[in-house]
Amino acid sequence: MSLPIEIVAKGLQRERQKSGLSLAEVARRAGIAKSTLSQLEAAQGNPSLETLWALCVALDIPFAKLMESNIAQTQVIRFGEGPSVSSEIAHYQAILLANCPTGARRDVYILTTQPGEPRCSQPHPIGSVEHIIIMKGRAKVGLVAEPILLNEGDYICYPADQAHIFEALEVDTRAILISEQR
Repeated sequence: MSLPIEIVAKGLQRERQKSGLSLAEVARRAGIAKSTLSQLEAAQGNPSLETLWALCVALDIPFAKLMESNIAQTQVIRFGEGPSVSSEIAHYQAILLANCPTGARRDVYILTTQPGEPRCSQPHPIGSVEHIIIMKGRAKVGLVAEPILLNEGDYICYPADQAHIFEALEVDTRAILISEQR
């Protein structure tokens, strides 16, 4: 899946307006034509990673800021899917799974789990979010009311201020857990 140009367009417009810079000034700072930036803000074109990166530098924002959009409370991205950008220079592709909100703290863990009794967690402090990437095996993960089956490479995020579960379905299931507190 490619990065939806509509998300990039909205992000560019939002961040340029926040900065107070004109189309011409952002284009000049990024080293691109004003018409190119205008087309991107109109959700036309297929920008490369390098073009988007130059625009982020010009706007003094993190790259992931361009890809912010409204997402559901629980989000699943299957392996090989998700908003992506590719380099024009190298065989390199970046898929954004999640960006960190301003003022948030993230702790990163590697989980090694076994089938059997699932790990049920009580709600964490309000605003907590957990991100899980399955690295090996399969597991049911998410809110207790509706856990989702995940395979290797799949990603999920869910509100951890609600009861949630991690149930390994294979021996030595491994995952990366990112615990975010806002």
